[in-house]
Amino acid sequence: MTCSLYLIRHGLAADQGPEYPTDDQRPLTAEGISRLEQEVKGLRALEVTLDRVLTSPLLRARQTADVIAAGLNCPAPVEVVEALRPGARFEALQAALERLGRDRAVALVGHEPSMGQFAARFIGAARPLRFKKGSVCRIDADTIPPVGAGALQWLLPPRALRSCR
Repeated sequence: MTCSLYLIRHGLAADQGPEYPTDDQRPLTAEGISRLEQEVKGLRALEVTLDRVLTSPLLRARQTADVIAAGLNCPAPVEVVEALRPGARFEALQAALERLGRDRAVALVGHEPSMGQFAARFIGAARPLRFKKGSVCRIDADTIPPVGAGALQWLLPPRALRSCR
């Protein structure tokens, strides 16, 4: 049976400034939330189901993970994973995935350039994939974490997801 990893870059977030002085505190904008809700409809049209959602601890990623998990009726609570924080190492993410057990469909919500780098490592590519805000990538493998190169099924930018019905 095939396992699927869904790598997701967080949605549109507020700019850092006086109201949000640290990068960790920047929330999704109202437009970012609305767009993500439309993207979830696209994911449902693609028949995406999830066993678990792992997210970066940064606010905008946690909010993205919550929208995705709720919209796809994920049975497990969203789990914050330090290995999805910006600048985290791939080996730390691999270790977090090894602790999951029998999950067959897992979403990883994080940031660029990490998501593009992680996707490349999962598929054995030499160069990072490019993720716009709200993009979703599906990689299939025999196990989670993948042993060897997984197979890239699709990488959809947010506009394409919002047009899936």
